[in-house]
Amino acid sequence: MDLDVAVCSEIEKKQKKKLMIDYLWENLRFHNWWAYRYYFCEVLALMNVVGQMFLMNRFFDGAFLTFGFDVISFINTDQEDRIDPMIQIFPRMTKCTFRKYGVSGDEEKHDALCILPLNVVNEKIYVFLWFWFIILTLLTLLLVIYRIIIIFSPRMRVYLLRMRYRLVRREVIETIVRRSKMGDWFLFYMLGENLDSLIFRDVLQDLAHKLNRHDFHHAPGFKGEIQEA
Repeated sequence: MDLDVAVCSEIEKKQKKKLMIDYLWENLRFHNWWAYRYYFCEVLALMNVVGQMFLMNRFFDGAFLTFGFDVISFINTDQEDRIDPMIQIFPRMTKCTFRKYGVSGDEEKHDALCILPLNVVNEKIYVFLWFWFIILTLLTLLLVIYRIIIIFSPRMRVYLLRMRYRLVRREVIETIVRRSKMGDWFLFYMLGENLDSLIFRDVLQDLAHKLNRHDFHHAPGFKGEIQEA
């Protein structure tokens, strides 16, 4: 509704904020399924990265999982004792058999050593991929742990909203988090990132005021729970 910018008339802004507050009020505590599906996609992202690493490890006959560590230890080893792990996986030189026909028309075979320049590129690519997969795995794992903390800790939800949206008063945030579910919190957090900060502050304040004015046990979407962990 173009509420990401505050450049609109007060009447129009008031109407749009009312529409949003009405939606949040009528659908409060009904957003858990949406939020959990979003979190499940993040778990799938973690499974995807880990699965790719194990598939690539199988492709390289068990040498990929420790590939980066082997490269680092190779760099730190004395030059006399070095055994390049990249050459073991991507050999740069191999024995070749050349066939050609002699003067008499008979086939002649010549053994030679051939250089494989493409493997020089491949080894660098897969070293990068190994570190990239490790970084993605660690970051995605931290994200999943962060989501788990959010699910089980209402205090963390209050803290994150306060740190992210400092224009909103603390009592407003505590009221909304206490009287909503985790999915609602996630929706509020996403709304805050896509709304003008002043408009978002007004929306939360009006919603908290509405929650305080109405009997919580008889409000739409509530089933008598005062708090949810």
